Amino acid sequence: MHEMPVVHSRTRRRAVAAALLAATVLLTSCAQTTNGVPVLGSAAPASPQPHSSPSPSPSGNDPTVGRSTFTDCNSILNVSAIPVPSALHGKVDFSCATVDVPLDYSKPTGQKISLQLVKIHDTDNTAGLGSLLVNPGGPGASGVEFALGVYGELSPDILGKFDLIGFDPRGVGLSSPIKCLSDGEKDTLNSASPDVLTAAGFAQAKQLAQQVADACTTKYGPSLAFYDTVNTARDMDLIRQAVGDDQMNYLGFSYGTELGSVYAHLFPGKVRVAVLDGAVDPLTDSITSFADQLQGFEGAFDQFAGNCLTLANCKSLGTPRQVVYAIVAAARKSALPTGTSRPLTSALALTGVLEALYSKSLWASLASALSSAQHGDGSGLLALADQYNQRRSDGTYSNITDANTTIGCNDSPPGPSDALAHTTAAAWAKKYPMFGVWAAASLFSCQQWQPVRNPPPLPAAATKTKILVIGNLHDPATPYQGAIDLTKTMGNAELLSWNGEGHTSYLEGSSCVDNYVNHYLLEAALPPSNTTCPA
Repeated sequence: MHEMPVVHSRTRRRAVAAALLAATVLLTSCAQTTNGVPVLGSAAPASPQPHSSPSPSPSGNDPTVGRSTFTDCNSILNVSAIPVPSALHGKVDFSCATVDVPLDYSKPTGQKISLQLVKIHDTDNTAGLGSLLVNPGGPGASGVEFALGVYGELSPDILGKFDLIGFDPRGVGLSSPIKCLSDGEKDTLNSASPDVLTAAGFAQAKQLAQQVADACTTKYGPSLAFYDTVNTARDMDLIRQAVGDDQMNYLGFSYGTELGSVYAHLFPGKVRVAVLDGAVDPLTDSITSFADQLQGFEGAFDQFAGNCLTLANCKSLGTPRQVVYAIVAAARKSALPTGTSRPLTSALALTGVLEALYSKSLWASLASALSSAQHGDGSGLLALADQYNQRRSDGTYSNITDANTTIGCNDSPPGPSDALAHTTAAAWAKKYPMFGVWAAASLFSCQQWQPVRNPPPLPAAATKTKILVIGNLHDPATPYQGAIDLTKTMGNAELLSWNGEGHTSYLEGSSCVDNYVNHYLLEAALPPSNTTCPA
């Protein structure tokens, strides 16, 4: 295992979004992602479907694990370099453990894979509520990194009652990671800018998707099919056992809401509390979900543009939307210099714009990047794109794109057909003028993927306590309707809304949201019905 870089807290849910191929897989249903746009299967409605599942549903004969021993992390994670908030100095212990789980749950004594856990313990917590398991989204985002980044933002009351547990899901980060592509191949794929409205661009997008599918299948063979949401949810119950908890306390963001809702569906009797923030919509088909997210990001850009003219470094831009169109057009003709060996292509330019729309805190950076690109310098947009793609300064990548593709495609029915991809791309070009053509390259992501798929079930959950679903009215990555639909589908959930901006709600600046969530986690007490927190 390699040493994990220090992750600062503000990278958390935005970093969930992972680029896929030449275009984007924003969060997926996902998506991010951050923590994004789903890798796409067919256009069939999201409902229980017959499929060749690589693992059966839980039964009375499920495997069990004993309690894990947590030990020093420094051989795995550079925890000594993690900045500790002053209020927590001398009070926080970091420890690590691994849990071995079946690759294939139908063969519980067969091949095992190893999951990496990190525990963050407040030494004043002597009689708490057990563990709080967290997931930042993706699929493909590291829960280990997320826990190390977010713990300092949590209320002292939360750390005083829960050990915070971050885990890398199967195939992610330090948990038997899927790595199909080299860093150089990812550079090439992220830079490629096929125009799928042309015959050549359509063929190029298909070829890029085929390249990824072939690389993953060649390297992992039949085992590739076991990296999916249902199997990860089953892993979570073994993690619950490994940390010594009788019941699950869970906090999930974005794709983490899908993971948490599937866990609650499979193990309803094991849930004490679960917070699902930035809900992936369980009722929409893949293409509709993708389109809803594109609409969300188009709207988020308009919000940025309205704010942009109030910023000193933005007033001279002109009309921000037209500025982006001009930059993209120029980059299509000739990639913009960045002061590095990697010029800014149109795909990287749009990736950079998209990254900044996940959080209002990045709007000023986007304004500066657009101003620089308007004058021929693509370095600012490239830096934003690299943040989105999780490309480090040394040229290496996390494995978020490999894991995102693998899990997203394994969760999706086969498809879409070339004919549907063609008509969808043409429609998106008109309806989503900034992101539509670029994003349409992702329509091919799962066409040539391995055929054994395991779509998650509709997540009805008869838990003892109602689950808390949170929806941001202006969330571009997981639109608000998803929170409404997830609450309805689960059947035993309460919806908390926030009239905010950006992706997700908890720990994003609303004391109203934070107080309700903290009270729920600590007391299992819900907000009043139909509560909407103000902006």
